[in-house]
Amino acid sequence: MYRHGEPVVDLWGGFRDVEKCQPWREDTLVLVFSATKGLTATGIHQLVEEGRLDLDAPVARYWPEFGQAGKDRIPLAWILSHRAGVPAVDAALSTEEVLAGPALLDAIARQAPAWEPGTAHGYHPRTFGWILGEVVRRVTGASLGRHLALRVAAPLGLDFHLGLAEEHEPRVATLVPPEPPRSAIARRVQARLLGPKTLLGRALHGPGELAYGEVWNTRALHAAEMPSSNGIATAHALARHYAALIGEVDGIRLLHPQSVAKARQPAVRGRDRLLVLPTSFGLGYMLPPSLSPACGPESFGHPGAGGSLAFADPGAGLGFGYAINRMRLGLTGDARSRSLVEAVYACL
Repeated sequence: MYRHGEPVVDLWGGFRDVEKCQPWREDTLVLVFSATKGLTATGIHQLVEEGRLDLDAPVARYWPEFGQAGKDRIPLAWILSHRAGVPAVDAALSTEEVLAGPALLDAIARQAPAWEPGTAHGYHPRTFGWILGEVVRRVTGASLGRHLALRVAAPLGLDFHLGLAEEHEPRVATLVPPEPPRSAIARRVQARLLGPKTLLGRALHGPGELAYGEVWNTRALHAAEMPSSNGIATAHALARHYAALIGEVDGIRLLHPQSVAKARQPAVRGRDRLLVLPTSFGLGYMLPPSLSPACGPESFGHPGAGGSLAFADPGAGLGFGYAINRMRLGLTGDARSRSLVEAVYACL
């Protein structure tokens, strides 16, 4: 946790392997899943500040092939706020093709929207990052992972990686997949939400085999760039990133205050077409109450599958990061991070 640009809490514990032989260390890295989206959004807003991207311009201006199948008028802001109607990719692709990129991007360009773009919002768990990543590549000539390394991680010394170099692989904690639901009712609810024919199930598990299993512990997945979901970081890096969005950290601020104010204003709010529950998003960042029930009303950030959480609270001057390797899945937040956030606000 950071407060007013200074680190005030930095804790780690537990084990980085299933056998509980390797203790979690200060520099242990872990996949943070959709908490990656917050840093991706920051990279996009940096390019907007430079005039290289326009939030109101159609994605097809930067990536012409994306304009197929009725997607020609979808502006960049609708990708950031999950209004594009393209949460799932239905092409039959292997995991290797998905991680490689070209065949996947061609499939996204050809994909028809699941609803009329702009008329509703629904969480885009993977396509959010794939689309934004290709926009950045078309505009800058470099990958989004490279942009974040140079413009976000390097200035602040963040131990954050999108496209992990092999030299850092020994520090990555092993993910422990979530346990299946124990009750019959919970299993039926999960099947209704995540079944292979549901929109959410298609978005999370395809294309390729990206369910929360052993593939997430492979070198191939760690080395790839999935700007929605395979960022690898420490909790300290997540907190420091958000602290540098709402104030200076060692003399560095990542975005102008006006950009942050615009990005954290509610762009959509209400029933989510994929998650079913009400959700609220700004331009790339998730907002309360869907961010975490314990976060302050001014907070913005992003949780990640399994339990990770990162956010800023401008009013309280907070930058917060939490990252884990024992996954738990739920639609109402993680009890572990919630108790920590409650403790933070109790201290204030």
